[in-house]
Amino acid sequence: MRTRAFVNTACVLLAALFVFPVYWMASTAFKPDRDIISDPPTFLPWPIEFGHFARVLGDAAFWDALRSSLTVTVSVVTGGTLVALLAAVALARFTFRGRTGFVLALIIVQMIPGEALFIPFYLTLREAHLLGQLTGLMLVYLSITVPFTAWMLRGFVASIPFDLEEAAAVDGATRWQTFWRVLFPLVAPGLLATSIFSFITVWTEFTYAYVLINDPKNYPLPIYIQSFIGRDDVDYGPQMAVAFLFTLPVVVFFLVVQRRAVAGMSAGAVKG
Repeated sequence: MRTRAFVNTACVLLAALFVFPVYWMASTAFKPDRDIISDPPTFLPWPIEFGHFARVLGDAAFWDALRSSLTVTVSVVTGGTLVALLAAVALARFTFRGRTGFVLALIIVQMIPGEALFIPFYLTLREAHLLGQLTGLMLVYLSITVPFTAWMLRGFVASIPFDLEEAAAVDGATRWQTFWRVLFPLVAPGLLATSIFSFITVWTEFTYAYVLINDPKNYPLPIYIQSFIGRDDVDYGPQMAVAFLFTLPVVVFFLVVQRRAVAGMSAGAVKG
């Protein structure tokens, strides 16, 4: 009994350790300016201030950044998941020379530090005349998310018995019908789990966007948040308001799909 109480207390304290920064961000967004950096600190935002949100929502640069983030994220998640799914099916269902080496290459790519790729990406996009454009940033994000997504989806596809596809083929289904009506519904939890990874990776990424995007109209939201940091001070109120709006879609999305996501992650770990 004491052990259980100790474990529960430790879990609560650990959860509070992770939740407190999120709470402080949200509370700062609703605090008046005089309470944001007050000493002693004010833990409850009272009176509640909505002026920071009004200032952000009235800024055209915020909507440009939101458009850029949505464009890049939706394109990368949709296109990357489709490419990774086709690659996963090929790796799990077909036998060809070099398949094992290719799977190992997918894993090794994930071990390369992101900082080591700044210069190659920069030079490549410059030569392709895509530097500073959202298309170039999408290609960079695809090169980051697709290898891991394909490797994960391979486990999901491999866990599905091939007998189901053979039975559908015997009944007269074409290869496309077998893929769409048999394989795709069974691998859908895996697609959801891997798409969450891609979504969070692209939505919150800062460094590549900061290095590769030089047009303020194409800045995504992480770069827009950084714009509130001046040379001598930081405008914490609007910055935390943007951070709150920036975090809210991720939290809501994950709360909606968390059960299927956990089930999908567990299913992908069954067979690799």
